[in-house]
Amino acid sequence: MQETAFATNRRSQRMFHRMKLQALGRNHAGKKFREVCETLVVNAHGGLLILRHEVDNDEMLVLVNPETQEELECRIVFTGESGSKGIRVGVEFLTPAPHFWGIDFDAPRQNPEKQDQTH
Repeated sequence: MQETAFATNRRSQRMFHRMKLQALGRNHAGKKFREVCETLVVNAHGGLLILRHEVDNDEMLVLVNPETQEELECRIVFTGESGSKGIRVGVEFLTPAPHFWGIDFDAPRQNPEKQDQTH
């Protein structure tokens, strides 16, 4: 999995990080669903996912990390346009969970411009 950090004025560092996880929630029509989805960007406070089900802002989702089986409740804060793979959905954890994604957000990241330039 490729991880790339980028700076913003956000509460925590965002990283491009693709991983599959399970999402449980209610769709636009109120019907319960469970699906395997994929992350695009993550941080200690939430992330950006691709979902096949149409959902509404302010609804709740439960995300399940398949590696740890940890379940975390989050709130939908953004729904984007529908694409061929699904809908981009921004989620915010109810409490910060920096270790949910299996990433150490506090670890120093190496700047690609400052990598060994002796080659």
